[in-house]
Amino acid sequence: MVERLVANEKVVGSSPIARSNFIEYILMIIWIASYPKSGNTYIRSFIASYYFSKKGKFDFSLLMNILQFPSLKFSKIDLHSELEASQNWIFNQNYYFNKNKINFVKTHNCLCEYKGSKFTTKKQTLGAIYIVRDPRNIATSMTHHYSLSYDQAITKLIDKNSSLLEKSFDHDYSNFTFLGSWSNHYKSWQNNKEFETLFIKYEDLENNKYETFKKIVLFINKLTNKDSKIDEKKLLNSINSTSFINLKNKELNEGFEESVVSRKTGKKLRFFNLGYSNRWQNILPKDTLNKINHNLHNELIELNYKNKNE
Repeated sequence: MVERLVANEKVVGSSPIARSNFIEYILMIIWIASYPKSGNTYIRSFIASYYFSKKGKFDFSLLMNILQFPSLKFSKIDLHSELEASQNWIFNQNYYFNKNKINFVKTHNCLCEYKGSKFTTKKQTLGAIYIVRDPRNIATSMTHHYSLSYDQAITKLIDKNSSLLEKSFDHDYSNFTFLGSWSNHYKSWQNNKEFETLFIKYEDLENNKYETFKKIVLFINKLTNKDSKIDEKKLLNSINSTSFINLKNKELNEGFEESVVSRKTGKKLRFFNLGYSNRWQNILPKDTLNKINHNLHNELIELNYKNKNE
């Protein structure tokens, strides 16, 4: 038997989803969502700097205000299968995220249903910011971060059943994250009608930085009914203190707990690796480029990503 406190009421049932419908209140989650290696931590850093510091000066400790879901931290019980994990997504959101404040939460989860379970609904979510990135640059970044070959990276990008899972020593599935294909992932958030979603391109963070970050602040202020007036000095400080080169230097000097260990060498990999220097035109092998261009032809056109090696 599993015992839970739900909306100040003790609930006893065979699983934490048994009485999840008792929670009727609306929770205030703003998702920072993306497919992996698309700039999520960059956006988190900016938002943390602007909303959780006094003057817009970034420090890695500020990221503790925007944690990731699904995760072991936000799971009330051990979950022993991907299905059980997905059935508890909404229960865990209801249980952990305070309804009396705004909760910025990072996720790599697709908004598609997984075997009948929704990831979130308008009852839990106030809005979302979604970052999309050219999949050819994602592929090069994935080979570094996940220690994959190019063929493995492509396979993951187009796999409709793709997921992320880091099982704990006791084989807990609480951080099971359903990705689906890269195409289905961004479309699930882009076409969502349940709550407002700001859809931005990673490339605009380089080419139109000020206006893009300003757009993010205006969107959040609108969602939260705050005065839409922007603190220009704090905005500029937040942009400058979270520039890629600053983040990279901070990681080199201070370390970064979200960096991973290489499966090939056992050594820590740089989290902030290439950034805007990651140019698929100069990195991707020709056969890999052709496979991505072929499999994602329509999506590359839709998102106005050049489909040639230019």
